[in-house]
This record gives sequence, structure tokens and C-alpha cells, in this order.
Amino acid sequence: MTKADLLILHAAELATLGGSQAPRRGRDQGEVGIIRDGAAAIVGGKIAAVGPTDAILREFKAKRTETIDAGGRLVTPGLVDPHTHLIFAGSREDEFERRLQGANYMEIAQAGGGILSTVDHVRQASKAQLVKLARPRLRAMLAHGTTTAEVKSGYGLSTPDEIKCLEAVRDLAKLEPVDLVPTFMGAHEVPREYANRRTEYVDFVIKEMIPAVAERRLARFCDVFCEVGVFSIDQARAVLEAGRKAGLAPKIHAEEFKAIGGAELAAEVGAVSADHLMMVSDRGIRALKRGPTVAVLLPGTTYFLGGSTYAPARRMIEEGLPVALGTDFNPGSCMTPNLQAILSIACTQMKMTPAEALVAATINAAHACGVGEFVGSLEPGKKADLVVWSAPSVRYLCYQFGVNQAEMVIKSGRRTP
Repeated sequence: MTKADLLILHAAELATLGGSQAPRRGRDQGEVGIIRDGAAAIVGGKIAAVGPTDAILREFKAKRTETIDAGGRLVTPGLVDPHTHLIFAGSREDEFERRLQGANYMEIAQAGGGILSTVDHVRQASKAQLVKLARPRLRAMLAHGTTTAEVKSGYGLSTPDEIKCLEAVRDLAKLEPVDLVPTFMGAHEVPREYANRRTEYVDFVIKEMIPAVAERRLARFCDVFCEVGVFSIDQARAVLEAGRKAGLAPKIHAEEFKAIGGAELAAEVGAVSADHLMMVSDRGIRALKRGPTVAVLLPGTTYFLGGSTYAPARRMIEEGLPVALGTDFNPGSCMTPNLQAILSIACTQMKMTPAEALVAATINAAHACGVGEFVGSLEPGKKADLVVWSAPSVRYLCYQFGVNQAEMVIKSGRRTP
């Protein structure tokens, strides 16, 4: 009999999300691999086996009786958040109130608010201050079940400030147990010093920022905000191609406010993910479904901005496009670290089923971060990242909202505080 470091036993539902080496799409988007009276054996911080409790107990015994009785509760992989802007300083509750009074996102940005407001605060902050500000946010994410998260730069918009932000991500990952996947996003907006010189700024991002980030190995991905009033298709393409040449895989903010061809560009460059997509066209969906790109949907942003147009998740799933869900956690357009809440919004506003939403926030999100080989499902050899929920089922997890249902979060085989 094999000795396990930890056994989790008698889960009412153990959702494995296993059995696929690629993002789930179409009908498979709703397959979560439920094992009733399920159990998991953990050895050396990794999953050794999953199965019915009686089968696991025949094969494993726990060292020093390290067991967790999950009777009556749901157990899933740790959640994966594929889109966050975790590193920031300052807050923008004034903009929140202005939107309630009728101002929209672009009007606020044009009046000097928006991203550039946060840039001002980030530039004034030291790296140590950015880390200190981000730690409680990351702890809140972990407490709500997120064990892996992508984190973007993009609030520095100068070479030293973008590097400062990415170094903060690196340092933060050493201090807290959540795995962080860094993304360079110098093309998030045009900084004030380049006002009316957008083309020059794009050249600056390509010729100075990207090489500096790549040389220091601070990021895995390169992202760009492709939108009316921000960066055009041609500018976004140039940034993403330069990033790829430097070893940074492409991601793209696409079709958030207008359908300008960002989805088609994502397909053209083979982006790992295309994010937002609230206004994606039929042509854009057809382009995306032909390639490997994961559609990362961010319904919390529409909710927070008081909008009514959500990404067409049902259409995407029916067309066979793999869908992931993220928080878009940021101070301006979605101020929440809680991926649980996003699952509920995805069900009520985008008509995803609870199973589809869970797939979107685990294995599909892991693939959208390029880490599907290591996390996102409960399979032998993967990291032992699990959540024991106070919910009895996948359905209940999305049914109850506004409270934290993560009863216990286990990261790499260890219980977190």
C-alpha cells in the first residue's frame, strides 16, 4: 500500500476535469468528470490518483493520518484566472460614481481618467509598494479558490515602469502560494508624453520595451489593447509579431467596445487567447474556431461597467470555440478578485451551464495561460491544487452567489491559511 501525504475522501462530487490534452470545446465544454463519493491521493505536492473513495483507500494510506473528510461537499481543481491586472496603485471609485451618473468608459478616458489615471499612481509607486499593495489582493483571490493567475503589466507605459511592474509580479510569486503567469502589456494605452504620437509610441514599445522585457525574461506573453481609440489592427499586429520574435507568445484584448477585426487578428497570429469579445462579429467567431485560440470571456467587466452586452458565450460554445472565464481584476472596469462571482454571472447573463462555467475557470483557463499541462484538472502528475467547497455540487457552486464558498484551498498539496 502506498503512503500518501494527504488524502481527500468522500467528496459528494469530485470534479476531475481530466481526460483532455487540449482546451475543451463544443459538447465537451460541459464535461467535468464527476466522481461521486470521490477521493484524491496527494504525494509530493502532486496528484497521485483520483477515484471512488473505496478504490483510493485500497491503494493508499495517509502518513500520520493526514486526511480530509469532504463528505457532502464538492471538490474541484483550484480555479485558474486567465486575465488579471493585479499590479496597480490607487483606486478609481470616482469613475465608478461618474458612470452611475451617465459617463461611459471612453468618455472618462478622454477626460484624463481611465488607464492613465492608474498609470500616474503606478509611476509614483516603488516596486516594493506595488508588491505590498498586491499581496492582500492575491490572498483574497486564493481565499476564493484561485490557485493560478495570469497577471498583466500595462500600468507603467515606460520601460522602467513596465519592468518594475513585471518584477513586482515575479517577487509576488515568491511571497504567496498562487502561481503567477506574467504578461507584458506595454501596449495597454498611449501615455500622456506620447499624446497625439501613437505611431511613435508603438515603435517605442517594439524597439525598446519588448527587447528589455525579453532580455530579463520577465514575461511569457505579449498582450495589446486592440480597440477604437487605442491601438489599430495594424499597430496591434506589429506589437504582437515583435513580441513573438522576442519569445513572447501573443494574447489580445479584442472587440470589447467595437468589432474592428481583433478576433480575426487573433486567429491570424495564432494568439493563445483573445479576451473580452463582447462585440465579436460572426466573421470573428468563424475565424477563431479554425485555430487554437481560447476565447477568454470577462462578464464581470460588462456587469461592473453597467453594460447590457455580454460576449456571446452560447454561440461560441455551439460553434466549437473553447471558452474560458476570467475576472479582469483591475481598478477601473472590474474591481473584484472573486472568480466565483464570475461563474455565477456567466450562468445568469451569458447562459452558460454551471459545468461549462467550471470548465471555463479551470482547464480551459489553464490552457489560456499556457499551463494546462500542469494545472486545471485533477489528474496524476499534475499539481495538487484543489478546493473543497461548502457547496454540495457543481450546480450549487454557481447557484449561490455573494458569499465565499471555498471552505478549504489546497495549493501544491498544502492547505493554505
